[in-house]
Amino acid sequence: MSKVHQSAAVGFSAKADTYVKGRPDYPSEVDEWLRSDLGLGEGKTVLDLGAGTGKFSKKLLTTGATVFALDAVPAMLEQLRRQYPGVQAKLGSAESIPFADASFDAVVCAQSFHWFATPETVAEVRRVLKPGGAWGLIWNVRNENVEWVAALTKIIAPFEGDTPRYRTQKWRSLFPAAGFSPLREQRFPHGHTGAPEQVIVDRTLSTSFIAALPPDKQEKVASQVRELIAASPDLAGKSLVTFPYTTAAFSCRKLV
Repeated sequence: MSKVHQSAAVGFSAKADTYVKGRPDYPSEVDEWLRSDLGLGEGKTVLDLGAGTGKFSKKLLTTGATVFALDAVPAMLEQLRRQYPGVQAKLGSAESIPFADASFDAVVCAQSFHWFATPETVAEVRRVLKPGGAWGLIWNVRNENVEWVAALTKIIAPFEGDTPRYRTQKWRSLFPAAGFSPLREQRFPHGHTGAPEQVIVDRTLSTSFIAALPPDKQEKVASQVRELIAASPDLAGKSLVTFPYTTAAFSCRKLV
């Protein structure tokens, strides 16, 4: 618990409800990825590691597998337990997973592995997986080929500091990982459709290092985002917009 980054500890605790509203779900192609690449289905057990508010736990439940969840931020787990009582949720660290050896057929890190990408986590995932078990990593990544999305990144990037991010790709340095097969990568186009205030403003405010800012600075960021919406031909005056993403999915297997 002591290793939780300040941006996550403060930001996610303060904005767990905004995270629920602003973050996208996952594309339909992920259903097949869960079945084919991770082998999930009835009779299987899966750990949602760094589960947050349960955005991906919901997807895991649809496979028919028994779902366990672990997260280090109590406010996020509170949201998860409220929405998905069928998930067996625990508070804890990815670097010291509170489950026995060979407990799971699969472990999934959704929108989370960059927070705890350490050799200790890799060793713990290997320990709790059954021989031949699958490890999945998945992220919804903003499509910055779209002009207004790139402009949004420029608004929030100055506040990033040393916050771990998927975009830095530092997490890749742990692969290939000892005791695992090589990573298999797939990408799926995705979009989050809704009111601009929800899918753009709330999404921005749910970003860990923005959520950790003092309220006056958060409001300044929100104002800049609303100005961007008003100035963008693709967004201005529209009641529904689509925030474009690419879903990046990675998988490997624990070697027997």
